[in-house]
Amino acid sequence: MDAKFINRYNSFCSSLAALERAPMRDPEDDFVLSGTVQKFNLTFDIAWKVMKDIIVKYHKIQTFATGSPRETLRTAYSVNLISDDAWMMMLNMRNELSHDYDGSMARDSFHTIIHEFIPLFQQFRSVAGDYIDRI
Repeated sequence: MDAKFINRYNSFCSSLAALERAPMRDPEDDFVLSGTVQKFNLTFDIAWKVMKDIIVKYHKIQTFATGSPRETLRTAYSVNLISDDAWMMMLNMRNELSHDYDGSMARDSFHTIIHEFIPLFQQFRSVAGDYIDRI
């Protein structure tokens, strides 16, 4: 479990590092928009799986582990891995963006991803890093 957890955490950090470069790019470029959305989706998906790893390994809670991001986020909130319900907004945006066939939602979401969600990912990176330090 430790190697799997460390690898997943490192993947999360790498994905977030790529997403953190998005604010320096031109949001009018369709390639930048689609890349930002894809990196946001990947970063979110790895983040909730890291949360699940922490909850199971360190908090010894296994009854929630249905594989659902929503349940994982609720449990992560209850054990103080995340601090507010903005993560549920992230989940909803991630789900909606998967049906954005013309790119209009990506344009509307770019600002939110950059200014609201990246800081939440960064906070979680710090919290999860504290668990890595325990290994």
